[in-house]
Amino acid sequence: MTTNLSPASVSPGEPPRPEPAIVNRAAQAEATARQLHAALADVFAASEVRVEPGDEPVILFRGRLLTDAETALTRLLPRFRSLNYTPLLRREGKVDLVAAVPGIQEAVRSRVWVHVGLFLLTLVTTTMVGALLFGAGSLGTLRGWLSGLPFSLTLLAILGIHEMGHYLMARWHGMSATLPYFIPMPPPFIGTLGAVVIMRSPTRNRATLFDVGFGGPIAGFLVALPLLIIGLVLSEVRMGTPNLGRPLLIELLVALLKPHGPGYAVQLHPVAVAAYFGILLTGLNLVPVGQLDGGHVAYAALGRWAQPVALFSLTAMVFMGLFLWQGWLVWALLALFSGLRRPAPLNDITPLDPARQVVALGALLLFALTFVPVPFR
Repeated sequence: MTTNLSPASVSPGEPPRPEPAIVNRAAQAEATARQLHAALADVFAASEVRVEPGDEPVILFRGRLLTDAETALTRLLPRFRSLNYTPLLRREGKVDLVAAVPGIQEAVRSRVWVHVGLFLLTLVTTTMVGALLFGAGSLGTLRGWLSGLPFSLTLLAILGIHEMGHYLMARWHGMSATLPYFIPMPPPFIGTLGAVVIMRSPTRNRATLFDVGFGGPIAGFLVALPLLIIGLVLSEVRMGTPNLGRPLLIELLVALLKPHGPGYAVQLHPVAVAAYFGILLTGLNLVPVGQLDGGHVAYAALGRWAQPVALFSLTAMVFMGLFLWQGWLVWALLALFSGLRRPAPLNDITPLDPARQVVALGALLLFALTFVPVPFR
């Protein structure tokens, strides 16, 4: 336990006196440490207690757990909460660590009108793009706008279900999360930069992190796949060359539903184009980097080994951006901006259970099926 004392103003011959305010803060931190130590008594044997200096000090307990990490976390959460602290459980070699972090995160209500407004704006921008792509640019007529709806509604359905997968899994695990924020973007983009759900509370453990992280991609994929099949059935084979890079999944479906020889290409229906972008975003989100869904899944499955995987993936993105498709440089910058590291769960000791480890292999397979190095030719 450390405190910093500075000399006060004294008369000649008198010994220096410590600053009262600092002594008070140190005494308060020591008292809080004792209360937290008492709250740990039945689940953790502390061999060392250390108070990190600061206005709201972090208090570290080193020792060993007397029970499994999940049981310990369940007991400690309400006890620490009553003292306005949050427990973090870690393991360093053979030593267990409980970090008492000041502050608790409360649930925040979403402003529904903001979500609805952004959704409607995104509906307008994606419909504009659909009309321009498939309605001969006839935005001056109702018929022209209606021609953009198959593209718009398909894309928004995939994006919306993807984000609701995150939201529902977060709520199922008792986490506070916002409804999806759709991000409108006018042409020449596809009408949107996607959507995002913001988590307002920390992740409990790696299982929760995995469920919330993978819940979005798998939910979106389960909607995108049948829509892609419908779109391909409605598409036509014509003379020409394809201008979209095709992930392995789409290559397989095209070979099955629309086989064609050299010199011919599939003229994609608007529904198929929107589903293509949905599949593309699934593959992009599953890249195991930082705050992307794949980054969450990788950390849940690999723990600290996820960091070198993220660095390798980031390097690969930069390489592909320089030599294959410049859009990868944008994704690399987004990954750097959001951070290559993500906040670890409260319980970072309990590994992912075997069932989820098998599902994690399924996530890797889904990534392989939906990833494409060159989306546009």
